[in-house]
Amino acid sequence: MIVNTETIDEFLARRSADVEDAVRTAAETEILPRFRHLAQHEVDQKTGPHDLVTDADRNAELYLTGVLGALLPGSIVVGEEAVHADPAVYAAIQGDAPVWIVDPVDGTRQFVHGDDGFCTLVALARHGELLASWTYAPARAQLATAVRGAGAFLNGERLHAGPPAAGRDLEVATSHPDFTTQEQKRALLGLRTDGVAPRPCGSAGLEYLAVARGLLDATVFSWEAAWDHAAGLLLVEEAGGAHLTLTGEPFRITGGNALPFTTARDEATARRIRGLLTTS
Repeated sequence: MIVNTETIDEFLARRSADVEDAVRTAAETEILPRFRHLAQHEVDQKTGPHDLVTDADRNAELYLTGVLGALLPGSIVVGEEAVHADPAVYAAIQGDAPVWIVDPVDGTRQFVHGDDGFCTLVALARHGELLASWTYAPARAQLATAVRGAGAFLNGERLHAGPPAAGRDLEVATSHPDFTTQEQKRALLGLRTDGVAPRPCGSAGLEYLAVARGLLDATVFSWEAAWDHAAGLLLVEEAGGAHLTLTGEPFRITGGNALPFTTARDEATARRIRGLLTTS
């Protein structure tokens, strides 16, 4: 394994640009050519009508799996479509090897409907710690990156989420009701109060990017799938934000979290939202 002779930090310093190239190439060769040009036979349902997969998802993930694994020998790729085919793949997130966590098209529903609100998400983690992330919205020409301890950037410009403006309602993107349990629905009712303006979320990756940019105050999500959260969590952290589960602990990509959880542009906002979720 490369990690025996080179640290992850050294790898990232040397090869981050190659990861970025891989993400861009996957989008340019497998995703964008199908954007607004999907044939009916290229779209399938997985668990239901709100859980779609396309040939763009499958082919982009296959491309990224090959390239990322070759860039970091000994690493493992955990992709959304691979886990759908074999749930046992997900266990690698808890193992010792470096793990690439991949969502080839986050916001597949938007992609299928011709909306530009979709992105490709890649994160690198080890022992449950997020080390680097890439969020690429190709139809919007936006690439956001983060490396632990080195900051978050959008198209090369550093991101600072900052606190919300005083006296303004907090805008919070929340899970779609179809993806929440009855208990989680009750928790989300806590957001329906003065000073908070909840709305349904779009692409999770792009909602995280909005938080990191200070354009959205918080998210509240009710599911744990690491490919939806890993890249965005690090992006928000490195922009100065925070995330908390119902028990007041940071969200763990290895699972076992008390849900729903919040990610916010600063710690004070995260604590406020978490308090609303636990007192509903």
